[in-house]
Amino acid sequence: MSRQHFIDTLDAYAANGRTVQLWLRDDDAIKPTAALSQLLEQSKRWNAPMTIASIPADATTELARLLIELPLISVAVHGWDHTNHAPASEKKQELGLHRGEDVVLARLAEGLERIAGLFGDRAVPLLVPPWNRIAPALVDRLPSLGYEALSVFGPERDGASVRLVNTHVDIIDWKGTRGGRPMDSLYAEATARLGTGDAQSTSLGILTHHLVHDDAAWDFLDDFFALTSGHPACRWVPVSALMQKP
Repeated sequence: MSRQHFIDTLDAYAANGRTVQLWLRDDDAIKPTAALSQLLEQSKRWNAPMTIASIPADATTELARLLIELPLISVAVHGWDHTNHAPASEKKQELGLHRGEDVVLARLAEGLERIAGLFGDRAVPLLVPPWNRIAPALVDRLPSLGYEALSVFGPERDGASVRLVNTHVDIIDWKGTRGGRPMDSLYAEATARLGTGDAQSTSLGILTHHLVHDDAAWDFLDDFFALTSGHPACRWVPVSALMQKP
């Protein structure tokens, strides 16, 4: 029922002249793998732009050579080295204040420079914090480093000092199987996102981690692309379009 409810919601959007701007963010890429190739093939097959959040400290020239030939793919900055600096009593976080603000900001500046240098015009000045967490004090400093947007998980909040381009549906069951979540649950979350507000255009961000995808994860993505790519209410857009949206 959740899948049908999602379709009904999209149909209602189309009937009212509303659109859903879809984007996909995939985290943790550092080198070519079979799983990454499978994800990139989906992008090509459905003509769907994707954003790869690459870890600057470990990103390879082999990955750069692969992605530079793919115009539908953009590359964001995934922290610096995806290392947890929080104590065991706190949730994992690379971009907290545990090392001091200046140290973290220096790493973020270095990360943006390295991603831009490796990936050229595929790079976008978008910060994706590992574990989707960043100290609020650091957010205000991002524009001074050259970042134009920030992407975490959950509804965008008003009043942020930098543009938020968030993801809203995480396809991985991190607290259970660590594989793909049930399709009905994912469609229910997508529908809930579209049911908020009455804006003429609503963004819907899908969060993936190709390195841990199982059959359930791939099956959902195949189904989701097939359902949305031909729907009149849906537009798969590059993240740069969302970053520039007023």
